[in-house]
Amino acid sequence: MEETTTYFVVKKRALPDVLLKVVEVNRLLETQQAVSVQEAVERVGISRSSYYKYKEDIFPFHDSAQGTTITLSCRMDDKPGLLSDVLKVVADFGANILTIHQTIPINGIATLSLSIQILDTTSDVSAMVSEIEKRSGVHNVKVLGK
Repeated sequence: MEETTTYFVVKKRALPDVLLKVVEVNRLLETQQAVSVQEAVERVGISRSSYYKYKEDIFPFHDSAQGTTITLSCRMDDKPGLLSDVLKVVADFGANILTIHQTIPINGIATLSLSIQILDTTSDVSAMVSEIEKRSGVHNVKVLGK
């Protein structure tokens, strides 16, 4: 029976330390701040076996997002100018908005769905999502798909 691959988008705070350390080892190796896997794993404090077990399974979201389309869902207040603020954040990060759909507000809250094309000029996607979440009136932002 063939194993299918399933992907999840998980916030950093939900990840075990070992996975975050694997990402750091990969960064050290890619930026040549460590000359070997052994040196990198010693610097971050994990075993080589842990590194090799997970090295192909975790990577920063923004590194793999370029050239793809992501879909965001935002719950937000029905407040004049808030949609414009959210769209400006996306534009400021250099992403291309493909589709916008906002539901009719119920009890003063609407759901916004954005399809965003990630370009080679797009800044850190994780930072973009964080910036959207910081807007007053935005309740939450979820990455629905990539």
